[in-house]
Amino acid sequence: MELQNDLLLRAAKGEKTERTPVWLMRQAGRILPEYRAVRESVSGFIELAQTPELAAEVTIQPVDLLGVDAAIIFSDILVIPEAMGLPYEMVEKRGPWFPNTVNNESDLKKLRIANGANDLSYVIKAIEITKKNLNGRVPLIGFAGAPWTIFAYMVEGSGSKTFSKAREMLYTQPAFSHKLLQMITDSTINYLKAQIAAGANLVQIFDSWAGILGPKQYAEFSHQYISQICDAITEVPVTVFAKGAFFAREEMSKLNCETIGLDWNMGIAESRKLIGTEKTLQGNLDPAALYGNPEQVRNATIDMMEQFKGSRHIANLGHGVYPDIDPENVKVFIQTVKDFN
Repeated sequence: MELQNDLLLRAAKGEKTERTPVWLMRQAGRILPEYRAVRESVSGFIELAQTPELAAEVTIQPVDLLGVDAAIIFSDILVIPEAMGLPYEMVEKRGPWFPNTVNNESDLKKLRIANGANDLSYVIKAIEITKKNLNGRVPLIGFAGAPWTIFAYMVEGSGSKTFSKAREMLYTQPAFSHKLLQMITDSTINYLKAQIAAGANLVQIFDSWAGILGPKQYAEFSHQYISQICDAITEVPVTVFAKGAFFAREEMSKLNCETIGLDWNMGIAESRKLIGTEKTLQGNLDPAALYGNPEQVRNATIDMMEQFKGSRHIANLGHGVYPDIDPENVKVFIQTVKDFN
């Protein structure tokens, strides 16, 4: 099906666009009262994500209500450990929690490489429904967590400020760590390929905990696995967003991907210099800028756009939109990007 709005895909490939495309990480979520109404109709986040019709509905809401240039499938990065045989729970106000963790070879033997199409059929079904209901209006983004970030949760068992258990394992059991990371990588490639086969037009890899590693460890235990994924995904454009990995920007320029996401701590001019002109940059307004009044939001957005002017760019925030931000301010951000000349 031909897309009526393909700005995102053209910008990712470095082709000419009439204006800068714009979308937001976590756009399908708690900022929208319409999302909260759907969420309240089920037991919680996991049931919503595992009900394809509802996941498709909340995926499309930001396209209808906010006017973004892309939809991103409503799901979670932690579906991969579940598909590998390590289920998780979403604890209200605390986040993800794994009743069991991966600590040794016997734990590893209980895991499998996820198939993607079968093991995560509810995500694939949600993509198919979303594509049908979008009817070519905008592209659909698929996504997965980067192997290091998934590893961190599987070893730690929950969110953490330090992920000290996961980081300890990299030092004390490097060979074991590489085994688990490879299983996650193979599962992720299968999963992303299944998303693309179902209709995803572009995929994004989220390395949410990249910045918790030092440069040497990041190169060995994260970057090389992201590189494997980028090399394997040849069907659609790929975006890599490694939050906090400011030290790896030059290395990221060598990845076989089209777009590099910047967080709000990464200077735009410096990033362009380090990454070069052959990649599209995505980002990177500080989400907290959207707490301002409409004029402040507009000015912050224009300031960001001026810094990206004349180079390959997809407008976004430097992280996911915070749940207590006023959706009217999100609309100001989006409209300001659309109006920027």
